[in-house]
Amino acid sequence: MTTKFHDRKEAGLFLADKLKLYIKSAFSAEVKKESFIVMAIPRGGVILGDIVASELNVELDIIICKKIGAENNPELAIGAVMADGSYIINEDIVNRINTSFGYISKQVELQKNEIERRLMEFRGNKEYHNKLKDRTIILIDDGIATGATILAAVKWLKEKHFSKKLIVAVPVAPLESSILDKLNRIADKVIVIFSPYDFAAVGQFYEHFDQVSDKEVKKIMNKYGFNTM
Repeated sequence: MTTKFHDRKEAGLFLADKLKLYIKSAFSAEVKKESFIVMAIPRGGVILGDIVASELNVELDIIICKKIGAENNPELAIGAVMADGSYIINEDIVNRINTSFGYISKQVELQKNEIERRLMEFRGNKEYHNKLKDRTIILIDDGIATGATILAAVKWLKEKHFSKKLIVAVPVAPLESSILDKLNRIADKVIVIFSPYDFAAVGQFYEHFDQVSDKEVKKIMNKYGFNTM
């Protein structure tokens, strides 16, 4: 295939095709559509999640995780936070740059509040209750770079919500990275369409990689019955 997707919608169609083949081979025909749910990571992942959910005729929801940036370099991810305040950190980086526990704790609380705000904005509520229990979750994003946020999401889904199976599906992720190994150890299946050696950023593998607006995310979520703010 080409080394670039035209846009997120095309990438979503590629993922949907891959998922259809996997589901057909890995699940019996008696498995109901209601047992699957697509969980997308905003904002970009929601565009792909909508395509995949529509193609598979299953439910769509979102999961929000926020990275913890280094104190003197906010773009450097040293960890990631989930809505309930649980978090992961990259101990190698934290130890190398001598990050204090106080800084991490402060960032966890700040990011937790921001996640709650965005859940209310995009979903209308911040609770999942038992909607994910005993379901096969398909976790979608538009690509993996450092992997901090998606790894936090995967651990949270497996440990907190008792999913029956967890499938991670992304269009692109770096081949020379430990993140895919980590994801494969936790998730039941990891689907990546394109894993290049030469990887600088997710956007380099899309011809059109415009920023997705909150308005676009809300419009999609409204389609699936959420009362966005």
